[in-house]
Amino acid sequence: MFTGIVQGMASVVSINRTRDCMRLTVLFPEGALESVQQGASISLDGCCLTVTSFSEREASFDLVPETIARSTFSEIAVDSVLNFERSLKFGDEVGGHILSGHVDVIAEIRDVAVLEDSRVITLRVNPQWTKYLFVKGYVAVNGASLTLTHVDKASGECKISLIPETLAKTNLGQLSSGRLVNIEIDRSTQAIVDTVERVMAERELQSPPLSK
Repeated sequence: MFTGIVQGMASVVSINRTRDCMRLTVLFPEGALESVQQGASISLDGCCLTVTSFSEREASFDLVPETIARSTFSEIAVDSVLNFERSLKFGDEVGGHILSGHVDVIAEIRDVAVLEDSRVITLRVNPQWTKYLFVKGYVAVNGASLTLTHVDKASGECKISLIPETLAKTNLGQLSSGRLVNIEIDRSTQAIVDTVERVMAERELQSPPLSK
């Protein structure tokens, strides 16, 4: 599990593709892999991946076709810059919101408004997912926990605001129109919405037909 508080950025140094998998080797900042172990979970751009081998500053990860198809890793290239977060430990502060590291959908950046010290990002998700998205609600974009400031449920367009700290510590400051990002919706919101929909559907089935 993760918190959506990105700990830094790492760069892809090599990509090995086979018929079934993709192996990424990623270079991390000094000290970022301290106490890491083989089999540990690290979030890269919001996707929970397993460390298969590591050295002082590099770690390798194997991606299966399902992971590649559901995330922006289908477009990954050497020198790509990725957000990273080590897995949550018991007792750690949860500064963002709880994330599973399971990408739900890919969104397209539609616009980047550059303000004096901040930016407003407009992105579009498939409208089928907007029932889980609400103004002031949580969403994870490339693994960063952010608050939605606008949601158009019909078009799927949403807006988020990025403060200078987020721009400096994540790859979201490099976004431009047309770029793709990984989205994970808030699991508690999804559970509530799905439960309400199921209960309402059951009530409709159980309700007697109106007499004419």
